[in-house]
Amino acid sequence: MSEEICNCEKHKHREDKEYKDLVHRLNRIEGQIRGIKNMVEEERYCVDILTQVSAIQSALNSFNKSLLANHIKSCVVEDIRGGNDEVVDELCKTIQKLMK
Repeated sequence: MSEEICNCEKHKHREDKEYKDLVHRLNRIEGQIRGIKNMVEEERYCVDILTQVSAIQSALNSFNKSLLANHIKSCVVEDIRGGNDEVVDELCKTIQKLMK
């Protein structure tokens, strides 16, 4: 019996502005995480660290909102126009995961 390899990984080309915005946000979040690591290493006060963690969670939520809006406006709309209504189920599952 031969095994079939499924190449099911999807890709999305992003316009330059969207790409730069997403990478910029991720770079800022990465810097914030490094900052928290330094705070732990410097034995900073717990509440100060927790405040920074909260800021990172907010930044990640903002990143998710931006990415989700772009996904809906491009990928979801294109799939629906192309007759792929299953994308709505995928979107609903994705939103449920984000709202945990």
